Amino acid sequence: MSGSKTLTESVHAEIQGDKGLRAGSIGLVGNVIIGLSAVAPAYSLAATLGYVVAAVHTKAPAMFVVAFIPMLLVAFAYRELAKDTPDCGTTFTWGTKAFGPWVGWIGGWGLAVSAIIVLANVAEIAAVYLLKFLGLETLADTLWVKVLLGCLFIAGMTWVSIRGIVISERLLSALMFIQFGVLILASVIALVKVGTGHAGPQAISPEWSWLWPSGLSQSEIAAAVILCIFIYWGWDACLAVGEETKDPEKTPGRAAVITCLILVATYVLVAYAVQAFAGFGDTGIGLNNPENADDVLTILGKPVAGGILAAALLLTVSVSAISSTQSTILPTARGSLSMAVYKAIPDRFAKIHPRYMTPAFGTAVMGISALAFYLVLSIASQNTLADSIASLGLAVAFYYGITAYSSVWYFRRTLFDSARNFFMRGLFPLLGGIAMTWAFLKSAIDMFNPDYGYTSVGPVGGVFILGVGMLVLGIPLMLACFAQRREFFQGKTLTATTEVKVPDVY
Repeated sequence: MSGSKTLTESVHAEIQGDKGLRAGSIGLVGNVIIGLSAVAPAYSLAATLGYVVAAVHTKAPAMFVVAFIPMLLVAFAYRELAKDTPDCGTTFTWGTKAFGPWVGWIGGWGLAVSAIIVLANVAEIAAVYLLKFLGLETLADTLWVKVLLGCLFIAGMTWVSIRGIVISERLLSALMFIQFGVLILASVIALVKVGTGHAGPQAISPEWSWLWPSGLSQSEIAAAVILCIFIYWGWDACLAVGEETKDPEKTPGRAAVITCLILVATYVLVAYAVQAFAGFGDTGIGLNNPENADDVLTILGKPVAGGILAAALLLTVSVSAISSTQSTILPTARGSLSMAVYKAIPDRFAKIHPRYMTPAFGTAVMGISALAFYLVLSIASQNTLADSIASLGLAVAFYYGITAYSSVWYFRRTLFDSARNFFMRGLFPLLGGIAMTWAFLKSAIDMFNPDYGYTSVGPVGGVFILGVGMLVLGIPLMLACFAQRREFFQGKTLTATTEVKVPDVY
């Protein structure tokens, strides 16, 4: 018996990563799929394209390109840091190594906040669009029905995430194939109809000028960029599963860059198709019709190719949101695992399930937190829930900025060793960090206005309260952890030279 036990432990030691995760489980393609799934391109487009058009009119494609540039610059920072330290804590770990425990902890909190906010929203979107796909329009407008179904989606995807990274990748692969297949097909058909004169009198010819942000004010650009930060957000999930990826020093970073390139190409294609086919009229399917602002993506459905494509788009948005629910839980739970391994939060979060080799407790806590947030905001009002997604860009810009600056400071002593180091580890991440800082500050100032969004509290906009308030909430939580976890905050458990630690299994 003792010999058998020793053999089992030996096998586990070979297949587990440094934190007990299942090492070498996914390759480059699987890593890209997880990144794309976390972004949820169909859902993101459905939720924000109309508002981007409202902010910048014909320049939506330009905003996707403009927002892509800082994303790519930040992706270089992620790639270099992941190559040096492939750790599932990502921003938390790298921020701590670069700037110390306080910055690292609050950076990890920013990532968790963004995940909790988006999970509440994608769960509802998944429910609403699935009900619409099934022809249950009345139920889709019934609060308790969509909230119940949304809660079931969060619970179900949490369970799948607990079951393991391999089953997660397989499910996400199928969902991703559906998303991109329908989006590209609908966009191509729409552009062909426009080009051949069969799109209808509302259609307009695509213009190259749509790709250049001329004539826009700083506030217009900032409003559109913060929306586009949300529309791109999630690609960094590639890095959070780095320790479970083959060749973790190279694959996650490559996957992050590839994910960003796929997204910008897809978004520009869809934006061109929607704008050209729908036009900018204020009636019917026109993009200036306020009734279309909540979802202009379905314009590519029935008007383009009839009821079948319309139904397919409804299903695609639901599938996109469902896949985002799961792929958002994955990296956040692994972030809490890393924080616990380095004694920044309670040890319970560092426990790895002996069978599934996943951070089961952290995953469950993430799912429960998202459920609670969703229920509270849904009960408060649907407008509050809508404002929460508008505030998401602040949390994303916050922790992306920390990561970008971490690259510059962490690698500061080797920046001038080569031209590659200077650009990839220094200049590009620095420019990305500056862009994220500008987007954060400009948007926060604009969001303070009570007319920004749907809700307000006195003279302060509800979007500002939700966005900044959720980040500020991390301060008392961090102080509570400081009172109980002094080793981490005294710099004893994680420094620039700390080796990876191994958590226990239960």
